[in-house]
Amino acid sequence: MEHGSFSDLSKSSFSLTDEDHTLANSIRFTLNQDPRVTFCGYSIPHPSDNRVNIRIQTTGEPATDIMKDACQDLMLVCKHVRETFDQAVVDFKKSNNDMDVN
Repeated sequence: MEHGSFSDLSKSSFSLTDEDHTLANSIRFTLNQDPRVTFCGYSIPHPSDNRVNIRIQTTGEPATDIMKDACQDLMLVCKHVRETFDQAVVDFKKSNNDMDVN
């Protein structure tokens, strides 16, 4: 859910339910790599609350667009990590085919 201003689209807060530090810190890291982002941070309101609040301030572009771009970038990074891991497993099994590795 987005909590933003209709008058200034460059600043917005997003509330993600059923998430924790794992996703929030990954999105924060990805957003901070974007030169269009002037501020990004996240908080978890309470440890027993499965919710994360992410705040974004940009150089002028809509924060919603930049959040979508960051999520797309993060998905590409995850895809690359998965493909690299899968290939490493295949390579390991080929190099150790005389061993019984499951």
